[in-house]
Amino acid sequence: MNRRLLLLTPALLATPALAQRAAAPPAPGAAALTDRDRADLARVETYLNNLTTLRARFLQIAQSGAAAEGTAWIWRPGRMRFEYDPPEPLLLVAYAGQFLMYDRELRAPTTLLISQTPLGIILRERVQLSGDVTVTAVERSGGFLRVTVYRTSEPGEGRLTLVFNPEPMELRQWAVFDAQRRETRVSLFRIETGQRFPSSLFQFNDPRFFEPGGMGAPQGGGN
Repeated sequence: MNRRLLLLTPALLATPALAQRAAAPPAPGAAALTDRDRADLARVETYLNNLTTLRARFLQIAQSGAAAEGTAWIWRPGRMRFEYDPPEPLLLVAYAGQFLMYDRELRAPTTLLISQTPLGIILRERVQLSGDVTVTAVERSGGFLRVTVYRTSEPGEGRLTLVFNPEPMELRQWAVFDAQRRETRVSLFRIETGQRFPSSLFQFNDPRFFEPGGMGAPQGGGN
């Protein structure tokens, strides 16, 4: 289970629970933005606010070197599904204001509020990179645009770096630097946008309720 938590939790969530276990690194102050920075941030906001659905393969690499692949679905606002390839038994579903993490081997679901995670910033109905979101860096290198942010009210929960291909604008990667000073990166490839997804993809029915001899109701999407 420790390896799974190393894979999943820092990369996607950087949860408040982790923030309580270790002294968080001092949060950097807001970046002194240039006109070019502000223009690029406006383009990022426009891109994210116009993004409805995204499907991609992902490669996740933890600071320890542990790696995992899988398929990601995003349906803004508020919905996401990360399904890890075998042998990883992990599933993450975001819906109805919550992130749900499920380990198929342990048959153990864990939930937390989307609003309490850095990644929840990009699932908002309206993405705005100011006010309750602090921008600490806008960087351009290797042909990519990198924007680092954290939730202004919760600097200890972690920082999120979003990496974009600037022309045309496309989300290609994110990295989370969590409260335990670990960095984990998730890279997207084979990206498709504008697809139609069944709403059941973002639902979760706990299999324990549908076992033989159990409640006997039919399963419906999400696992």
